[in-house]
Amino acid sequence: MASPSSTLQRFDHHLEESMGVRPAADRRQGLRPPLGPVPSRKDADRRPLRGFGTLPVDEVIPDPAQPRTEFSDESLQRLAGSIREQGQLSPIRVRWSDRDERWIIISGERRWRATQAAGLPTIDCFFHETELNPSDILEQQLIENLLREDLQPIEEAKAFADLMGINGWNGKQLAAALHVAAAKVSRALALLRLPVDIQQQVDTGQLSARAGYEISKLKSDEARRAVVKQAAGGGQTHAETTRSVRQRRGRARTKPRGVKLTFPTETGWNVVVTATGKGNYHDVEQALQLALEEVRLRIDNNVQLY
Repeated sequence: MASPSSTLQRFDHHLEESMGVRPAADRRQGLRPPLGPVPSRKDADRRPLRGFGTLPVDEVIPDPAQPRTEFSDESLQRLAGSIREQGQLSPIRVRWSDRDERWIIISGERRWRATQAAGLPTIDCFFHETELNPSDILEQQLIENLLREDLQPIEEAKAFADLMGINGWNGKQLAAALHVAAAKVSRALALLRLPVDIQQQVDTGQLSARAGYEISKLKSDEARRAVVKQAAGGGQTHAETTRSVRQRRGRARTKPRGVKLTFPTETGWNVVVTATGKGNYHDVEQALQLALEEVRLRIDNNVQLY
């Protein structure tokens, strides 16, 4: 019967190989061991990712609450051609719905539509396993669309309003959650004060969102439509539309009164806004926005403060 020491000697070399230990002769000759090889540089730091897979296209459905509802047929056909020739370059994100017994799209509906148009039977997906509430879903969809600038102005405004309603947020809280300027939120929400026919003109591009924001300051729909008709018929610039709105609001005064507002900040700086005539906070907001653009321009051009 073999002793324990002789048995260990028999298997010693194999045990070392299994642990990636190089034999002495191999170490002297600079050879790699047959087991436990050094990984290729291209594989360094790479990690497998869970949650990715492929689904039949008809097992995936769009989210009915998705803020984006308009998809250009022309751009879909271009994307379909690209997917058909080069494949799907990035997966869509989906979540499971027990009620619908389908995977519902969180983001990537345009890619899903293009995959259908390309006639492909399957689509690459990232499966979101954790539970998402309606606020989480809408917030993720909004961020995705804002980053891609895929939303029409009214779609964006409605999504802002929905997310504020779900969470009980004000405009400032929404802006902080989405990491966008508070002015962007307030300007978008102002578009929802417009009558539906003017909202449609904003979404189709017949009227710019900036002009729509100015027109929303008018109190009556009759006055708003009058300015829209004037702007569309005469091809007014934004400045001319703004002037028309101000005239209809009766902004002119025979005895203008000056305005001076000071906004202290926690960092010790004070922002002062002055005007020779009387105005309102919409005018203050516009002045601050223009001043901020000028500051950013000076930063980009490396203009020194002192």
